[in-house]
Amino acid sequence: MRDAYHEELDSLTDKLVEMTRLVRSAISRATTALLDADLQLAENVISRDEEVNRIFAEIETNIFELMARQQPVAIDLRMVITALRMGTDLERMGDLAVHVAKVARLRHPDSAIPADMRANILEMGQIAENLVTKAGSCVAERDVDTALELEQDDDAMDKLHRRLFRKILSKEWAHGVEPAIDITLIGRYYERYADHSVRIARDVVYLVTGSRPG
Repeated sequence: MRDAYHEELDSLTDKLVEMTRLVRSAISRATTALLDADLQLAENVISRDEEVNRIFAEIETNIFELMARQQPVAIDLRMVITALRMGTDLERMGDLAVHVAKVARLRHPDSAIPADMRANILEMGQIAENLVTKAGSCVAERDVDTALELEQDDDAMDKLHRRLFRKILSKEWAHGVEPAIDITLIGRYYERYADHSVRIARDVVYLVTGSRPG
């Protein structure tokens, strides 16, 4: 029978997986709000970020209590260290989804995204969702093989990010300075969101193997 200590460690994993679900929903809804100029949905993304912050605060509290009471070692110590790191990444991912939603809110009732850029932003949103879905599965299953795949999956986001800059800097850009600034920021938000997903995957590899991928 598993003791209370290991149940608490399992609870950390459960909370992290729940955070992945929340930030995946947040980036999905933020992308829709951005493309559809949906003010109500943007406000919903912003307000619901408090739930992500609440769970992260619980993780922090649980970890500090575990460290004080149990003084974990070996793989248990790796678990609490990586849980704190992953929680930090997930909390930041929630913030990045909020940043996207705030751009949608700022430009309402207009869309911040010109028509010829919509497909690029939509694809970035879809890749972000795929990455965090995989990251959540890695956390839940401690799946090293899938965790290692995220590095390659992130390459697609980087390519789209570079494509944004090429379009903004091209002679054909006809949308002015304000949309260029918005899209530069939005592209950075999605790119950073993807990077945090990869960091989570790397932490899963560290948790299971004791070493980080090169």
